[in-house]
Amino acid sequence: MTDATDTLLDGTHTVLTPEYVEFRFTLAGLYSRFLALLLDTFVVLTLTRTVLQVVQFVMLVFPGYGSALAIVVYFLVDWGYGITLETAWSGQTVGKRVMGLRVIQQSGVRIGFYHAALRNLARPVDKLPLLYMVGGVTALLSGSHQRLGDMLAGTIVVRERRLKAPSALGAAAGEGLLADPLFVSRVKRLSAEARELVLTAALRREELRMEARLRLFSALGTRLQELLDMEKPAHLSDEKWTLLVAAALLPSPDARAGGRARAVA
Repeated sequence: MTDATDTLLDGTHTVLTPEYVEFRFTLAGLYSRFLALLLDTFVVLTLTRTVLQVVQFVMLVFPGYGSALAIVVYFLVDWGYGITLETAWSGQTVGKRVMGLRVIQQSGVRIGFYHAALRNLARPVDKLPLLYMVGGVTALLSGSHQRLGDMLAGTIVVRERRLKAPSALGAAAGEGLLADPLFVSRVKRLSAEARELVLTAALRREELRMEARLRLFSALGTRLQELLDMEKPAHLSDEKWTLLVAAALLPSPDARAGGRARAVA
């Protein structure tokens, strides 16, 4: 019920893969984005104040430039904060992480430095004339809730879905192929986009109709054989083969247990 309500209120963004399979993302509404913005603004102001205290001696030496310096520092911190965190945290800042939001490309994949830089450097224009009026009006008129910075960077802001790894992935750990160091090492070398596609398909496969599901995993199975330079075992279906690749991407149970033990210690 909650997902349906969110979709109705915030809208959806649909991505059509080359295999003609649709993935839907729930767009973040202006209210949740505003709350994230308030939190990020508080963080930026706190960081700005800290930086100004560090360079306070410059303001004492050049008292006439104090206000100008404060404005310059604020913009540098504001830009650096958004660009750095959205690049390092795959489209999230402190405010977005708290609100469960994430910036992604319109194609559905994660953003990089280029996209984070473009959307944040355009932020001063979105703020005009005050209180993000230009950005807010643009987002209201845009079908994908995009402000000018998002349009420039080709990005959207979506609600992050909390998906748990299905039991089938855990069951796949019993396959002998996962004990093959060559298979595991080649899987670990997959690109970030390939990893994201495999994990997304594995986690959301139950949402697909059978025909689309078969078509998607058939294409993925063939593509993974090319990327890994390995033939799929004859006894495995394309979907099972893809799930094994997804299982190899996940931390092993021993690693997860070790991580929990270190955290407790």
